[in-house]
Amino acid sequence: MKDNLYHDESMHKGAKPDLFDKAKLLRETTTESETKLWKLLRKKDALGYRFRRQHPFGHYILDFYNHELKLCIEIDGGYHQSVDQKARDKDRDKFIDFNDVTVLRFTNDEVNNGIEKVLEKIRKHIVKVKPFTL
Repeated sequence: MKDNLYHDESMHKGAKPDLFDKAKLLRETTTESETKLWKLLRKKDALGYRFRRQHPFGHYILDFYNHELKLCIEIDGGYHQSVDQKARDKDRDKFIDFNDVTVLRFTNDEVNNGIEKVLEKIRKHIVKVKPFTL
């Protein structure tokens, strides 16, 4: 086990109550691409695993998360291209990685115009982690 307060086996990594409130608000105001992917991830039908949406994790909220797979799926809008946001995303990814969670990032365009390719990339990751499940 890593020697750090934030490295534990809990699903939320010490997320504070106000982050749960913010996550609830985000679930009520989703983007088109989040809605499109969520329709496939919320049940086990598409990938064999159910994901959580807008999942509090430490100081962050993950777009989609599966605890068993230790997999976070992020959908990035155009603002993720700014220098400041790239730096914040890098820090965020370091924290998530430190907790042994993999981040798969997709753009809004990839989800909206190529959902099958997105699902295939996610499937490939799942097969690497859990080779005999799909």
